[in-house]
Amino acid sequence: MYRSSSGSTSTVNSWLDVQSAVRGLTQDFATAFNTGNYDQAAALFTSDGFLMPPQREAVQGQKPIELMLRKLGEAGYENLRLETTRVEESGDMAVEIGRYTVAVQQANGTTVADRGKFVQVWRRLGIWLMTTNCWNSDLSALK
Repeated sequence: MYRSSSGSTSTVNSWLDVQSAVRGLTQDFATAFNTGNYDQAAALFTSDGFLMPPQREAVQGQKPIELMLRKLGEAGYENLRLETTRVEESGDMAVEIGRYTVAVQQANGTTVADRGKFVQVWRRLGIWLMTTNCWNSDLSALK
């Protein structure tokens, strides 16, 4: 039996729009971090958003997130690369799962490559903003 597919095109387009927006904003976050624009990276979060880096306390709010990102940059984290592997959307919320790589400059001048996975939660508040960012390494703790 033939069933009309009315509405399915707009559903697919909506899904693609969310995929594109979230993936693009994730790359904006990495670019802002890599260029030392921690305020721009923090501006991608909601005003009460959470950043939960490994081996550190979680921080909440754009200014504390900016300061934590700055601390990470000053601790030698650089060349952050984020690859989105999945985005699930429901209404005004989206969950993003992916992989990351980052180089960490050590005090002795060597560079340690880290890799792992991340989860980011996004909320559409007129524009998509991150409510939560959490990641952890696939490797043992960096010294």
